[in-house]
Amino acid sequence: MSKKLDQPSKGNILVVDDRPNNLRVLSSMLTKHGYQVRKALNGQIALTACQTVLPDLILLDIMMPNMDGYEVCQRLKADEKTREVPVIFISALDDALDKVKAFSIGGVDYITKPFQIEEVLVRVTNQLTIQQQHRQLTEQNAVLQKLNEELTRSNAELEQFAYIASHDLQSPLQAIVGYARILGLKYENNLDDDAKRYIDRIGNAGWRMTQLIEELLAYSRVGTRTEEFNPTDCKTVLEEALSNLREEISSSGASITHSDLPTIRADRTQLMRLFQNLISNSIKFRRPGVPPAIEITAQPKNNDEWLIAVRDNGIGIETENFERIFEIFQRLHSYNDYPGTGIGMSICKKIIERHGGRIWVESQIGVGTTFYFTICNV
Repeated sequence: MSKKLDQPSKGNILVVDDRPNNLRVLSSMLTKHGYQVRKALNGQIALTACQTVLPDLILLDIMMPNMDGYEVCQRLKADEKTREVPVIFISALDDALDKVKAFSIGGVDYITKPFQIEEVLVRVTNQLTIQQQHRQLTEQNAVLQKLNEELTRSNAELEQFAYIASHDLQSPLQAIVGYARILGLKYENNLDDDAKRYIDRIGNAGWRMTQLIEELLAYSRVGTRTEEFNPTDCKTVLEEALSNLREEISSSGASITHSDLPTIRADRTQLMRLFQNLISNSIKFRRPGVPPAIEITAQPKNNDEWLIAVRDNGIGIETENFERIFEIFQRLHSYNDYPGTGIGMSICKKIIERHGGRIWVESQIGVGTTFYFTICNV
């Protein structure tokens, strides 16, 4: 004959009532339905039982000598160890004020005597299910919190690594480019065409690497800057960006116009970098034979933020690449056609996110592109 395995308990329930007959009925009924039941004839015994083994649920009578159910519940909720244990009051008191008091001191449910067994079972099952879901949610939140902390730490370490690696690469790279230039100048008459071409390639590769390092440094600094946001005039910042791009603007024949621009709370240096990257991007991706026409507009979106747009008449972007362009090292064109590092737009996205806004793009091939971003008002 096979041995019947013990079924696992559906929950640990503490029943508190000063009437032995009530304890017996409730205990027998709950045990029959798979619950593990402990009994307590008064409030003090109940409090001691909770410290010994924490129950999953407490069924608590109100009218008991020496310490009534209200006081027992208040003590349970005042103790960090027992405050999360759900308490269902079972009482002959049927007045609305008694029920209000029961809920106000921490009870989760109220059953009026004489009780129906089916009602007790439904309410017990419901509260234990809620408690289990709450416990699972708490555990999941703890796991997510830990993962988020690890991700934050990993990102910080990655940014720090990018900064240190990029910074430390500058000196040897400058030496390589410098010595290549010296070779080309000092031994120019002794070099054949192949040698001169190789030296030029070293110089060009070094220049590309220098650009990449500068962009990596800029990207890593966005999240590590501790400068506070201050009222910043967008018009003044835009003028600084245009001054930095003077040569690109002049050589491309670009025309740049703007509407009235607001004063916002921002990191001035990063806001200038944002405008500079967006305008430079518009100039770079221009249509052959068509001078870039760039328009910058701003309008209040609500009382808390502005919507700023940088619109151009360039080559445009395919719809499927709208999100991709904001990912670091993502390039849509060959370097020979459109030189760049693939970091500029990811820097823009990171700057906007640091300022609590968002950035997106709308574009039509052969017509132009508009970059939109939101940023907080002063």
